[in-house]
Amino acid sequence: MPFSLELISAFALFAFVSSITPGPNNTMLLASGVNFGFRRTIPHALGISFGFRRTIPHALGISFGFMFLVLAVGLGLGGVFKAVPMAYTVLRYLGAAYLLYLAWKVATSGPVSESGAAQGRPLGFWGAAAFQWVNPKAWVMAIGAITTYTPSQGYIANVFVIALVFAIINLPSVCVWAGCGSALRNVLTRPKWLLAFNLTMAILLVVSLYPILFDVH
Repeated sequence: MPFSLELISAFALFAFVSSITPGPNNTMLLASGVNFGFRRTIPHALGISFGFRRTIPHALGISFGFMFLVLAVGLGLGGVFKAVPMAYTVLRYLGAAYLLYLAWKVATSGPVSESGAAQGRPLGFWGAAAFQWVNPKAWVMAIGAITTYTPSQGYIANVFVIALVFAIINLPSVCVWAGCGSALRNVLTRPKWLLAFNLTMAILLVVSLYPILFDVH
């Protein structure tokens, strides 16, 4: 069947709930907001670097990277993993290794300097976009969107619609976490508090490895 208002509304709700709830992406954005502030973290969400102080990449990288993941799943990548299960297994463990690396980066984020800037730099466009391909929650979201909400009539065009709508809803949702982190930045002014926060975020990222390493569905 083609898209209907009811189907689009149901999918929009699914996209919002799955984007706004906790997961590796939002944990990293929260930590990035605390350590680097909102303006320097947005490039993570979008994954685009504009050159002036690298203010726009982290949040954009998540949204664009996830959009392309949805497209890939919808256009047949999911079928490849069914045909070659070992490929998915390799991807899972590569994702686990990268997540451990990101957890270490969060845990060792430098303290806020006298000028108010944290040492280091937030995850940029390519890092944030690439992370979607090894993020277990992103795969669950992408597969759920394609298998549940994509009409078979005009399937290819519908995959592009689903990916675009998901990206549009995902971006402001993940930016909420960056904003919350930026607000906490004004509270976590003592180095010990910031260290405790970063360690907590790193532990949460490691905990999120459970479904990858133990194949929990």
